[in-house]
Amino acid sequence: MGTSWADHAIAALNRGENITIRPRGNSMTPRIKSGDPITISPIEDKARLKKGDIVLCKVGGRKFCHLISAIEGDGVRFQISNNHGHVNGWVGPGCIYGKVTRVGK
Repeated sequence: MGTSWADHAIAALNRGENITIRPRGNSMTPRIKSGDPITISPIEDKARLKKGDIVLCKVGGRKFCHLISAIEGDGVRFQISNNHGHVNGWVGPGCIYGKVTRVGK
């Protein structure tokens, strides 16, 4: 099994680097269109994440750039969803790797 774009991005984030990628798919339209460049940055304080943030995360073994749609217990658990209301599931802060800080050029 090869290394995915997400694995490369997570490795860069773990080194403290920003990374720019062009994700494919329509799960985040219109906020992110397929092929739009997005910049993902390391998160210094996950307690500052909020509902509506777009994050690179892992839910149920799959990696996504999706929304935080709810937060439980002051950042103990985060609900991850696409931009069309589909809930991927709940994750702890260890499954969130970076935050989208720029969409577009």
